[in-house]
Amino acid sequence: MQYKAIKLVKRPTLNITPDVFELVTLETPELKDGEILLRQTHMSLDPAMKGWMSEDRNSYIPPVELGDVMRSSGIAEVVESKSDSFAAGDRVHGMIGWTEYAVSNGAGLRQLPPGIPEEAVLCVLALPGLTAYQGLMVIGKPKAGETLLVSGAAGSVGSMVGQIAKAEGLNVVGTAGSDEKCSWLRDELGFDHAINYKSDTLAKQLAKATPDGVDLYFENTGGPVQHLAFSRMNAHGRIVVCGMIADYNTDKPAPGPSWLNIIRKRLRIQGFTMPDHWDEVPAMSEKLLAYYLAGKLKYRAHKLDGLESAIEGINLLFSGGNHGKLMVVL
Repeated sequence: MQYKAIKLVKRPTLNITPDVFELVTLETPELKDGEILLRQTHMSLDPAMKGWMSEDRNSYIPPVELGDVMRSSGIAEVVESKSDSFAAGDRVHGMIGWTEYAVSNGAGLRQLPPGIPEEAVLCVLALPGLTAYQGLMVIGKPKAGETLLVSGAAGSVGSMVGQIAKAEGLNVVGTAGSDEKCSWLRDELGFDHAINYKSDTLAKQLAKATPDGVDLYFENTGGPVQHLAFSRMNAHGRIVVCGMIADYNTDKPAPGPSWLNIIRKRLRIQGFTMPDHWDEVPAMSEKLLAYYLAGKLKYRAHKLDGLESAIEGINLLFSGGNHGKLMVVL
């Protein structure tokens, strides 16, 4: 049986252009003992992919090698099995790649709980929710009554961070790139304040929304919000650095704020990535599932249609054109 896949054939420079990919037609191989054949149904697109395409070998995860199928996580159905651990019809989640079908020995795959929609898995139980929980709850160590500021709050991770924080009794302020996204954060997700970071009065609005300062800053974007957040941090505040999307498509990263406040305010700043914490995924997934089943985690999915849509669609992540978790439905 033939199927389509997309390989990485060039390293992107400043932007991800279509010529870095190649659409290929492949044949499904005969399964060996212990292997399963997967038909992918939903494929996740994430900002981290920009780094995975680069030549950087000092990062937290090796780059995708040229000529290999582009890396991504997704949800798939087992269509054939020669494994004792999986049966035809099982739904699984894991690193599958930009492909319609894949053969796996089952390593790294998790069977999905019954009755949970695929969109909810990718939006809540997969990388966005896991990243949000690890960064906020494990690294940030929030306390009820504290004030959290999250940048990129309408994104797949930021929206989960804010909702988990509200469930834990925090005052939550988010920044996003449009008035529509800010309305969604306030009206649908229950954020206390949401500010359009493109506003000419960003500093004034942020000061008004955080009259008692910021105890916890969840950094997804970099840019002007970072400097304003840094200046409003309270003593013993924590800054959790998850992403710097404002710098992903520039060859000259913006200068960071002065480190004087780190000393004056005794701040703790920590960056993190999820591959360091795969062993903690089962426990975190149970926590996220409990929030979700209690109705405390809402999500918005931005769906693209068909494998080839990923080639152009991935850039929505860097232009802010996506509304919710970006995914491809195959």
